[in-house]
Amino acid sequence: MPLPWSIRESCKKGPLAPPPALVSRRASLFGLASALALAGCAVSENESMDTAALKPEEPAGHALDSPPPVVAGETLDGALLRRFYTRRDFEPVWTTRQAQAGSFKALVLRARDHGLDPELFHADLLRRLDTFPPDRRDLLLSHAVLTYAEALAFGAVPQSRRKDREALAPDPVDVAEVLDKALDGPDPTAVIEALAPQTPTYRALRQALQRLGSASRPDRGEARRLRVIEANLERQRWLPRELPANRVWVNVPDQQLVLYRDDRPVFVTRVVVGEATDRKQSPEFSTVIESALFNPPWVIPHDIVEADIRPMLKRDPLYLIKNKIVMLPNGDAEQAPGPQAGLGAVMFEMPNRFDVYLHDTPDKDVFSRDNRRLSNGCIRVHNPLQFAALLMDEPLDIINKKVATGDTVRRSLAEPVPVFVLYHTAFAAGRDLEMRPDFYSRDEALWQRLQKRAPEQGAPGSTHMASMTARAAPVAGSARRSAPVSSPRPAVQGRT
Repeated sequence: MPLPWSIRESCKKGPLAPPPALVSRRASLFGLASALALAGCAVSENESMDTAALKPEEPAGHALDSPPPVVAGETLDGALLRRFYTRRDFEPVWTTRQAQAGSFKALVLRARDHGLDPELFHADLLRRLDTFPPDRRDLLLSHAVLTYAEALAFGAVPQSRRKDREALAPDPVDVAEVLDKALDGPDPTAVIEALAPQTPTYRALRQALQRLGSASRPDRGEARRLRVIEANLERQRWLPRELPANRVWVNVPDQQLVLYRDDRPVFVTRVVVGEATDRKQSPEFSTVIESALFNPPWVIPHDIVEADIRPMLKRDPLYLIKNKIVMLPNGDAEQAPGPQAGLGAVMFEMPNRFDVYLHDTPDKDVFSRDNRRLSNGCIRVHNPLQFAALLMDEPLDIINKKVATGDTVRRSLAEPVPVFVLYHTAFAAGRDLEMRPDFYSRDEALWQRLQKRAPEQGAPGSTHMASMTARAAPVAGSARRSAPVSSPRPAVQGRT
């Protein structure tokens, strides 16, 4: 039958493109999605459509690509559905898999077990899925399962909604392929669940979530802790599913660096991290340490020059001379290497777009402080020469001799070492779950992006998570921002 009059009329309010063609003559489901993709047309669950009205003889189009299909007011990801149904020759999937359909529906409705809002995956529509015609029922359930699988595999917050400094991402996975293969296996739902991280921290966070979530009416403090846990579950989903056995792990809220060998910590030290002001916060990213630069000069980025160096010059006209700094024509500045240089005796080179590095500092006293949020974003490392000796597999006295020459020398590592700079305010420590202050105030903002709809004002935990958040306390004085001059070796731009 043709579209009901009310739907046809509502479609006329917007521009109508000719219905996209079918990819297959058996593509009744694809034809439905094509019809739903008409601009401005949202079809309710009680309305049916005449898919035969579409023209199967036309050449293949992009019916599930743009504009996206809409079912009962919910916009679906057409490209994702197309990838999945292409593998199934555009035949309905769930009609002959009633048991599997029930299992997957129940799985998605338990999304809170992973700290995910079920409404992100059409939970309300899934609860009344039987009221939909079979074609729309198929599309809705497939889309719910696929998007849930993506949330487990990559995180529920898509890259387009992440902050610039949230630059972590796991290896890509084609969830359409995973689901397609799982449907013919012995336990399809287990395959989808396995897309989530299997790390000790992820397990510990889920257990804590279960304990706290079992309360029928959590108080405000419990609701806030739940949000912290759910935010950190999301951060875990941004990590590779198989972490490198040899890696450097810098957790900014913990203000600590750990070097792992064969998945075992072999070196732990304190670090200084970025100040809490937005411009100076340390980002979240991963890269590799490629080399160590001994006695490094430092190119000071122009934003630090404007914010820090020029005000110093107004107070002390000899500031540049005292600190062996020269201004560069492009607005940057450069400081010569030396005992009081901003990068200290060694800097660890790790390519990244943030100009953030691990390095030494002349201000050794800062490592005795509890509040070590003092830098412009870079990570200052306590005992950096011992760290260099371990990375380069050389005796410490050899490293000390390299520094003692005063020459700027670059030494490449035999093999690059992966490094992760993280912002985890809750993580596993042995069998326990440890929590750290959210001094950059990122947890609540991330939790809000995990929700389909913003919570009502006044609900438990709807205000800022003050009990879980500790803002950076004012620091008496500031860490010396020793800064760079010309050197026989190329200077390195970084934020210290």
